Amino acid sequence: MNINKTQPLEYSTEQGRLNILGFWIFIGAEVMLFATLFASYFTLFDRTGNGPSGSEIFEITPVLIETLLLLTSSFTIGLGVHAMRIGNKQAMMSFFIVTLVLGAAFLGVEIYEFVHYVNVGAGLQVSAFTSILLTTLGTHGLHVTFGLFWGIMILMQVKKRGLTPQTANKSFIFSLYWHFLDVVWIFIFSFVYLKGMM
Repeated sequence: MNINKTQPLEYSTEQGRLNILGFWIFIGAEVMLFATLFASYFTLFDRTGNGPSGSEIFEITPVLIETLLLLTSSFTIGLGVHAMRIGNKQAMMSFFIVTLVLGAAFLGVEIYEFVHYVNVGAGLQVSAFTSILLTTLGTHGLHVTFGLFWGIMILMQVKKRGLTPQTANKSFIFSLYWHFLDVVWIFIFSFVYLKGMM
């Protein structure tokens, strides 16, 4: 295995560079998935039938908390990647753990939100609006849930094997995934919640 010392550890092997390229292609497919959900949402957001509208069910406080948690987690994972690049395994793991704790807290608030929606009569089968809303939010939430398990597996590998080109590559790819979830949330915050509250 040829290691290029002039590159960051995650890019230092040809396989690592190919893995990152492949993941960017995967992100492209994920963009299409969420673009489809957003297009469906924009088509159906005013199809409320006898159910509530967004302005009737959205609460600003949980949404702001979710946004703060996810934006902060994106910052901490960036610090984790920086720590990884300077070879500080302990700091890298600590920042990744903080990221996962923030992600878990985000999920906790989102579950509270889903319970609130059901309690105010905005279930999955109430209207086209509630169906696409819960589908969009749920898809993002499932991605975060998957990310939490993936992040735990990354931490276990780094703890066991240390910072190698392989573990650094996996950690960096995970950070790309986490940043992607954050970008999707910014769109949800802007075009689902803020638009719905108006």
